[in-house]
Amino acid sequence: MRLGGKVALITGAGRGIGEGIARAFVAEGARVFVTDRNAEEGEALVRDLSRSSPNVWFLRLDVSVEQDWKDAMARVRERAGRLDVLVSNAGINIRDPIEQMTEANLDAMLAVNVKGPFLGMKHAIPLLREAGGGSILCTSSICGLIGHRYTPEAYTMVKGAVTLLARSVAVRYAKDNIRCNCVHPSTVETSLTGKMLSDPARRAERVGEVPLGRLAAVEDVALAFVYLASDEARFVNGVSFPVDGGLTAS
Repeated sequence: MRLGGKVALITGAGRGIGEGIARAFVAEGARVFVTDRNAEEGEALVRDLSRSSPNVWFLRLDVSVEQDWKDAMARVRERAGRLDVLVSNAGINIRDPIEQMTEANLDAMLAVNVKGPFLGMKHAIPLLREAGGGSILCTSSICGLIGHRYTPEAYTMVKGAVTLLARSVAVRYAKDNIRCNCVHPSTVETSLTGKMLSDPARRAERVGEVPLGRLAAVEDVALAFVYLASDEARFVNGVSFPVDGGLTAS
């Protein structure tokens, strides 16, 4: 198994891309801490995954609250004794253009999408170092690489911040054998994008910009995380890994 023996903590894992990553990690032998603000969704996923693995646990975690991170790391240390992989996946998208974006909504996006990964890395790095190294993975977006014509500015801004945060950590903590990489999906078919994609015109826009001619599936993205978390990627550090069907190449 590609992740056998590794302990991973995944944020925003109750549904969508995070759920897909959790399922893929368990299938590849990882011990997984599923974390989410929504306890109902997270606990339901853990019950399902526990049918195939006894080493799956739920932690309620609001990534924007530092005390939640301190408590989560204490639980990881108590239950697993180590941490090998942090997947910083939790994120929100309030789809208002810059002229309509309220200060409150902007603060909410910054808190979850930028402060959240920052705090996660801050509190995970000591455990990763103790384990002899490990992997930090961030869910960014094609919007962390390009100005995307269909995406409002705030989302592009926060995902760009995550991209450079990951590169900075990759450079500083390589000495501790800690790798840090970003995954950059294009539009993914999830419950979170379902409402937007139910509009035929908007679906056609998103499909039409992808050279491979389809939207990303959750599994497409999850498998990229498996690779980057595995020892197969032991010399991959500080990269921006597009999972976009060629969108950012065109």
